[in-house]
Amino acid sequence: MDNFIAFILIGVFMFQLSSRAITGGVTLVRGSKAMIRAFAFPRAAVGVSTVVRDVMSSMPAIAVMFVLIIAIPPHEAPNVTWALFPILFVLQLTMNLGFVFFFGWMGALVPDIAQAMSFVSRFLMYASAVIFPIERFLDHPVLLTIIQANPIYVVLDMYRMTLMDGAVPPVANWLQLAAWAIGALVVGFMLFWWNEERYGRE
Repeated sequence: MDNFIAFILIGVFMFQLSSRAITGGVTLVRGSKAMIRAFAFPRAAVGVSTVVRDVMSSMPAIAVMFVLIIAIPPHEAPNVTWALFPILFVLQLTMNLGFVFFFGWMGALVPDIAQAMSFVSRFLMYASAVIFPIERFLDHPVLLTIIQANPIYVVLDMYRMTLMDGAVPPVANWLQLAAWAIGALVVGFMLFWWNEERYGRE
């Protein structure tokens, strides 16, 4: 790999967005229970505010990521494919919102699942090729297929294509990521909304 440092930086910085959505979603209802009991409002607003807050707090880190991949040799020079970054970012945030809703519903249903989230986050990091190339699994076709179907891997791979390779990701990747983003949002929202009446109860 020509630029392993950029590979690592993009993987770590952009993975954290989805990782925080998953781990934060589990405690979403419990952490907001006082506000949920005190005010009448759509409970989904809590999930939306969580993602918006995370995006705002992540902006300086993302800016640092861009500075580092440009400054550290071998340098990644900005090019026209970098204009695709905002589109990928919006798709990732849409998927993250779905994760927040789904795991918010799951965390309210089974509160003890929060104890396992550190393991889940670590498993996702290894299953998303955050710190190593996917080529190490070429001799393990089952693991390779699982990783390639992982939506977090898909978005990280597309970020690397646009920022490192100067390439436009294939249409199949865009369709796969869009399906995951829309599917996660719809399923997560429906499950979260279906159970929202009990979120303020003891």
